Amino acid sequence: MAITLVNPGGLPESDVYRQVSIASGSKLVFIAGQVAWDAEGAVIGEGDLAAQVEQCYLNIGTALAAAGGSFDDVAKLTVYVVDWTPDKMPLLLEGISRAAAKLGVTPVPPATLLGVAALDIPDHLVEIEATAVLD
Repeated sequence: MAITLVNPGGLPESDVYRQVSIASGSKLVFIAGQVAWDAEGAVIGEGDLAAQVEQCYLNIGTALAAAGGSFDDVAKLTVYVVDWTPDKMPLLLEGISRAAAKLGVTPVPPATLLGVAALDIPDHLVEIEATAVLD
């Protein structure tokens, strides 16, 4: 496996992500920010943050598979949420959990969460980009 995820001593531990990703592979995969579109470009989960997070993760899974990888190869995620407030965290985690169950993975790579004013269209509540490393 090209990615090792760790929570080193001296940094706080989190159940939902690891602090450090150590990459030893040679093929870098950069996945554009994924929004809650299905394959036909229709918005999934209009007004539903959990449903949109789930679709974003499923889209990332599709992109990873096309590159010959999976969530086990993800070195870093960046999550952009419109009008982020901490009370939205349960919805974010619910969407991740639902996608993880469908994908059969535990996605815990290092992640950065950013609140933003808006995304590409008003119906999109979240966008997630990924960087993966494959052998």
